[in-house]
Amino acid sequence: MKLIFKIAFILICIVGNFLAAQDSVKVSKVVRSAAKLKKAVDSNDNKAVADTYVSLANDYYNQGNYAKSEEYLIKAKNIYQNLNDKKNLEVVTRKLAQSQEKQNKIAPAISNYSMAAQMGYSEKSRAVNTNDVARLSSPSPEQKADAIQNNIDISKKENEQTALAESYSQLAEVNLQQNNVSKAEANLNTAYTISKKEAPRQALEINQKLANLYVENRNFEKAIEAKKKVLKEDFVKENSQEKVNQIQELADIYLKKNDPGEAVTLLENAYGIALDKGHTLEAQKSVKKLDSLYDRAGNTEASVKLYRDFLEKLPALVSKDRSLVDSKILEDTEQRISQLEKEKELKDELIRKKNVFNYSLIGTLILLTALMIFIFMTLKKVQVKNKKIALQSLRREMNPHFIFNSLNSVNHFIATNNELEANQYLTKFSKLMRGVMENSTEDFIPFHQELDLLQNYLALEKTRFADKFDYEVEVDENLNLHSQQIPGMLVQPFLENAIWHGLRYRTGKGFLKLEFEKEEQYLKITIEDNGIGIEESKKQKTRHQKTREGRGMKNTMERIRLLNELYKKNITCTVKDKGNNKGVLIILKINLT
Repeated sequence: MKLIFKIAFILICIVGNFLAAQDSVKVSKVVRSAAKLKKAVDSNDNKAVADTYVSLANDYYNQGNYAKSEEYLIKAKNIYQNLNDKKNLEVVTRKLAQSQEKQNKIAPAISNYSMAAQMGYSEKSRAVNTNDVARLSSPSPEQKADAIQNNIDISKKENEQTALAESYSQLAEVNLQQNNVSKAEANLNTAYTISKKEAPRQALEINQKLANLYVENRNFEKAIEAKKKVLKEDFVKENSQEKVNQIQELADIYLKKNDPGEAVTLLENAYGIALDKGHTLEAQKSVKKLDSLYDRAGNTEASVKLYRDFLEKLPALVSKDRSLVDSKILEDTEQRISQLEKEKELKDELIRKKNVFNYSLIGTLILLTALMIFIFMTLKKVQVKNKKIALQSLRREMNPHFIFNSLNSVNHFIATNNELEANQYLTKFSKLMRGVMENSTEDFIPFHQELDLLQNYLALEKTRFADKFDYEVEVDENLNLHSQQIPGMLVQPFLENAIWHGLRYRTGKGFLKLEFEKEEQYLKITIEDNGIGIEESKKQKTRHQKTREGRGMKNTMERIRLLNELYKKNITCTVKDKGNNKGVLIILKINLT
């Protein structure tokens, strides 16, 4: 008969092992967190998702489910890392280390404490995490104790009671390594007193450590006293499920004390409370322990009666047991959270693919833009290079009249046996040509070099046409002859035109004036003659002369245009015929800035 009851009881135990008793308040917290998680996923708010994971992790940590807490903390940590939220990352990394330490995962706990210390945003947080690294990794108990004491001092200063209680509990473990049982007992009692006000779960763990310490030292009376003390606490009296668990632990102490009678009384009390409050698994645990005690005493009748009573009351017990419903709710909630996480992964993947497409498109546009800019810049450089080549070509293109007439003059001096004049003329001509060729590669030359070239040119023309004109060169004293740069031989074609097409055809001796003056930020160059003028000169030119002269002035104007485009010098040129055979006035302006 008893065997049949035991078989039925075993089946109940098998079913019961799949169900973990849950407090309705704790389950409701998980359900609320799941609702928050759905809202965060729907709005694609990664920060809110991470915050919800932290909330879930804290709930599980407070329930003593450290593995589940670690799972959600790792998820939150990954999100905070992606968001570069360093402040929350520090907090969650420390909490992760604490969850791992509770599971005796010392190596990863040390690593996370160390990371939290490196990320510490305050001196206090850096110090606390550094002390925890030292506590777990130091080889000697003395070093561990020093690190814990440092954290105790910090917790007292910051009035952090939960952390303070945890530090005293850790210090008690070190005391035991030093075989200082009395100090360990004192520190555990201190930790219990602090934690029972604000952290009941922590207080229960500390109380269990204290009871185990007494039992290991065979001080059963103190162990019993510690358990009876916790049974009087409000957080146990108001929680029937926890009350049953504590009574069962007290019964275990009586058994170790070899007092089965008191253990039976306590277990029967626990069984009665479990039946009355609807705690199926706790009732089953009490039945199992009572059966073992009845069997040890040879009281088969009491054992059978117990099993029969349990099986008869089981349907009512199950219907009353909220924890079974809570277990199902929690299971469904976990599945819902898992589904939400899959939805988030899918959304993140879609967003990632969309971002990849957008970035690819933007990258392509940037590449095309860069290519267009490169092509434009290349074309611009080619244009600038072509313009510089054109400028160089124009600089090197001497007026054919000048070269041809200069050589004719030399020939004339030789033919008239005027060897001295020929030599002087040829010397001046070669000096001028040398200066022109030396500066033929530069767009701008020093002002004093240009002035020398023009004076040499005028002296050369004066030698050729001594009876035709006199000239004068005036330079403003405000002009810096050595530092100022101007276009080389830009003025020469205008001087040549004045001499060859104006002054040369006068009946009397003419006059040519070349003046350089500073006018604000401009260099003003004035060329004035009293020759026959533009209109009269046109009438006297042959068809060949018109063609040659026209090309020379066209080249000069083209050179001015290229200089303006390349160097933004804003060079202007005005040519004015005075009329009535009174000559020509030419004004050139060059920006000096």
